Amino acid sequence: MTLTEINFDGLIGPSHNYAGLSLGNLAATRHAGQTSHPRAAALQGLDKMRANMERGLAQGFLLPLPRPNEAFLDAMAVDESADGALTAAAWSASSMWTANAATVSPASDTRDGRCHLTPANLVTMPHRAQEWPDTLAQLAICFGDTNHFALHQPVPPAFGDEGAANHMRFCEGHGAPGVEVFVYGRKGGKFPARQHEQASRAIARKHGLDPERTVFAEQNPVAIEAGAFHNDVVAVANERVLFTHAQAFADQQGTYAAIRAAFPALEVVEVPGNAVSLEEAIATYLFNAQLLTLPDGAMALVVPLECQESAPVWSWLEGMLAGNGPIRHVFPVDVRQSMSNGGGPACLRVRVVADPQTVDPRFLLDAAKADAMAQIIAQHWPESIAPEQIGDPRLAAGVRDARARLLEVLELGELA
Repeated sequence: MTLTEINFDGLIGPSHNYAGLSLGNLAATRHAGQTSHPRAAALQGLDKMRANMERGLAQGFLLPLPRPNEAFLDAMAVDESADGALTAAAWSASSMWTANAATVSPASDTRDGRCHLTPANLVTMPHRAQEWPDTLAQLAICFGDTNHFALHQPVPPAFGDEGAANHMRFCEGHGAPGVEVFVYGRKGGKFPARQHEQASRAIARKHGLDPERTVFAEQNPVAIEAGAFHNDVVAVANERVLFTHAQAFADQQGTYAAIRAAFPALEVVEVPGNAVSLEEAIATYLFNAQLLTLPDGAMALVVPLECQESAPVWSWLEGMLAGNGPIRHVFPVDVRQSMSNGGGPACLRVRVVADPQTVDPRFLLDAAKADAMAQIIAQHWPESIAPEQIGDPRLAAGVRDARARLLEVLELGELA
């Protein structure tokens, strides 16, 4: 097999809206009640996928889940007397952030030599806890080759799991054996710590990881209270490199030491708080970036445009590029619609190390498929959704029709 890293981005769905349902996600709550632009959001996300594909990187995608979620509305007996947040939850397009879809361990790390995936239960937030059955169904098609993939049930809901957003991997090359790092929270001040330590440990056991090559680290509660609801808001890893804020972990130096004990080649690129404050890092999503290895071996950071517009962040990045560090390129991208709802470039993707030949080809992007998807989005995604439109039956019908047309073009009718 030829193992390579494939980034699977979530295509932003036609019900994308700003209901502000995510406690602790400052961007989401700050923009609550504003008018969203689903068409622009989906095209922005697709443009990000195209750009990485054009850089020579393998690119996949996952599709919007069925919305409004009638099963959720029925289960909660939602009617005119119900809390409006329940209706908004059923319309949520938050599955677009596929970093929360699942935790993934490549075949080179696991006991049975298969790539293991565990969908996240996302139990901390009601609008996200409804996602996993449909996510599981989609993963079962995309990674249905059981000779190469093992797909697990989620961790029981007593232990919150938020997926790859709290998982990092270090290796000499994506196909080489790696060291996997699970980051959990214990305290979050006024905000919940969403990743439970026991959920992380259960996934490591499910995936058959070597305990000597598995590290568990606590996220800094100060970071959680500042708005870093997932570890990928303050740290991102790729091959030998950990790009991190100085306040990412409860025991910063102890975390570095634990990773180095299992992976001595670790290179840490740490951004000090006196250069970029924790608040500025979270506001710009500096660390919620894609840290990628380009085909020529150079490492690149894909950051939101907000980083370029922040004087301290951009100054630090320019200084980094002027040095001799491992990150040699910075590519700003426009994902403002996602950013306004609390998700940057890294939130929009889950990384899967696999041979592309073992993946259902319908989920792998190429230029023709991207053009076809863009046409459907331009014609059928709503141009805007105002808060008062959430729950409107005519809009609901349009949202369902838009997704159905996309499934038809991609020949994925079994997801209808």
